[in-house]
Amino acid sequence: MSRRWYEAGPLPAAHTTRRRDTRLTILASLAAAGGLWLLQAFAGGYVVHMTCVAALFAVLAVSYNLINGVAGQFSLEPNAFVACGAYVTALLTLSPAEKAASFILEPIIWPLSVISIPLLPALLIAGLLTALMGFLMGFPVFRVRGDYLAIVTLGFGEVIRVVANNAQAVTNGPLGLKGIPHLTDLWWTGGLLALTLFIIVRLVNSSYGRALKAVREDEVAAEAMGINAFWHKMLAFTTSAFFEGVAGGLLAHLITTISPSLFTFFLTFNLLIIIVVGGLGSNTGAFLAALLFTYGGEWLRVVEEPLNLFGLHIPGIPGMRMVFFSLILVAVMIFMRQGLLGRREFSWRWLWAVLDQRRP
Repeated sequence: MSRRWYEAGPLPAAHTTRRRDTRLTILASLAAAGGLWLLQAFAGGYVVHMTCVAALFAVLAVSYNLINGVAGQFSLEPNAFVACGAYVTALLTLSPAEKAASFILEPIIWPLSVISIPLLPALLIAGLLTALMGFLMGFPVFRVRGDYLAIVTLGFGEVIRVVANNAQAVTNGPLGLKGIPHLTDLWWTGGLLALTLFIIVRLVNSSYGRALKAVREDEVAAEAMGINAFWHKMLAFTTSAFFEGVAGGLLAHLITTISPSLFTFFLTFNLLIIIVVGGLGSNTGAFLAALLFTYGGEWLRVVEEPLNLFGLHIPGIPGMRMVFFSLILVAVMIFMRQGLLGRREFSWRWLWAVLDQRRP
């Protein structure tokens, strides 16, 4: 009679390692939740706001990295998906009275004029509609490759912005939407970031993720091995669109005012800087670069302020922050061509290896 598993002696090393990693992940999650509670309870409003912004940029960067870094498709569409999610969520959560007060040039269409639902279902609807838009966009988009793909997705992003600017009865046109409830806090943004990392990391480490990496390296060879490159790219594009739409919805409820001018190519350019600096294909790099971009951007505000140096008045130059970020991008491309982390990812095994090397 065979012995039971608990009578079979020591556990295999691989099983022990997985169990240790699971425990460490749970402890790290609890520590992160405790940190969020402390920030939400005791930190000032500015710190909480910037942490929420950093978390949302991390969500956008990780989801954008899925299609641009893991799948290797040079897509320039995030501003369209973020705009879609922001407008859908705002229109579903604004009260009828706020809508009537905001739409002064042309009344909002029915049934949007009478709908008002809680944030969670609004975010789910926004994410699903954005994913549907990404799915439908994928059919013409992935019929082309390379630079043509970038041009087509850039065009789609501009189309969405122009539609938002002219659909007066739906989006209020260039006046935008005001009075959006301030519902986004650290729990919403932290929870979305945790969910995004969990799903995308699991996806990248699955057979679908390995197929996406094969498509990135050589699409023709991947198809010769039996991988349906088109549908794998569609999966990545649709997943990326969903999380970008939900992040857009939380962004709208963080800043409480949105307009088409907020969703220009400038937003896509910022996300492109983040994933390139972090390392194309690295979720860890995208996450860290998003934090660096958000907090670094605030620290660099000093370069845009007037300066008195030894009696010499130097006026502030608006936009100098982006000049510095562009210089950082150029430096990374010259000295670290694969970004800060390349395609490396954080793992507990790597951390233990580093600690073991430092032991005497």
